[in-house]
Amino acid sequence: MIYLHYFAGLKEAAGKAEEELAWESGTAADVLQWVKTSYPEFDFSAVQIAVNEEYVLEGEPVHPGDHVAFIPPVSGG
Repeated sequence: MIYLHYFAGLKEAAGKAEEELAWESGTAADVLQWVKTSYPEFDFSAVQIAVNEEYVLEGEPVHPGDHVAFIPPVSGG
């Protein structure tokens, strides 16, 4: 099991801030692909991925128990 966390517009697109996903092995890119398939209406072009509160590249391994966050660009002022 891994724990997915969504922020900003992705949280709105998913209709939730977090969810659990049965997971044995793979990379951050594999998890991203699962999320893209689950929420195709969201634009993932600038989404950053964090695993266990550290920004990672898509090749980063993801293990059971990890927390994976998807952070879209935000603006403010």
